[in-house]
Amino acid sequence: MNIDIEENLTQKEKYYPDVIIFLIAIPIISAINFHLTYTNIQANSFYLVRFLIDTAQGYIAWWAVRLLIINLDTRIPFEPDPARRILLQTILTTFTGVLLIALTTEALSLMIKKEWAPFHFYSKDLLIISIWFLVINGFYIGMYFYRQWKEKKVFYAQGNSKPCGFPVKKGNQVILVWFEEISMFLVDAEYILLIDSAGKKFLMDLSLDKIEKKVPGSDFFRLNRQVIANKKIIKGFKKIENGKLLIQLIESFDLSQDLIVSRTKASSFRSWFLN
Repeated sequence: MNIDIEENLTQKEKYYPDVIIFLIAIPIISAINFHLTYTNIQANSFYLVRFLIDTAQGYIAWWAVRLLIINLDTRIPFEPDPARRILLQTILTTFTGVLLIALTTEALSLMIKKEWAPFHFYSKDLLIISIWFLVINGFYIGMYFYRQWKEKKVFYAQGNSKPCGFPVKKGNQVILVWFEEISMFLVDAEYILLIDSAGKKFLMDLSLDKIEKKVPGSDFFRLNRQVIANKKIIKGFKKIENGKLLIQLIESFDLSQDLIVSRTKASSFRSWFLN
């Protein structure tokens, strides 16, 4: 099942305006590092070239960290265990950023000076740099929870105390998909998809277990480990081997896979569907 390109791109835009911020911030960070590293800075070509090299290294390391965070959003989302995600992200991104800075510094030192980087680079410079990567992590983690807070405001319509739908990204917008507009939630590879009544697909940050707790049980049923379906798209069912049920969907809803309810859930599904 394909995911709309527009919705896939929003995964990379969720931390906006991080690119603009760090394009400006990294030269400032390099300048602060210069002040902390060198005691007698002079306006000459050596310090200018050194500053430009440090800034370029900062951009490379930050971009690698950004791509790693976006990849983690897909493979290890914050939900259902945000503490685990935060710890893993902090360790992986700090290690990746520091390693890139160390490797590029050693390569430049060998090319220009024909010698390894001095000891104080590891005992002082990398320590300062690792603190900056913790700050960068704090920005991305803070942006995630800020976005969650903003989306939660949309989640509850007109002051209702109970959720009435799910906020999803559409381009640079956050829109609310009402429960009655949702046909199915589906696990597709590493993605959780919301499929609405028009067949549009949206990426979800929540796990299927979390979604199951939020949707109204009278309208939605967890058919198996991969699918939660709205009753309105289910035409009927038939019994197959070992007491399992094969779900029949309405003709207008096209799905390329069979939906099976296990023998242990068959009875509860019948009760839900027939009531």
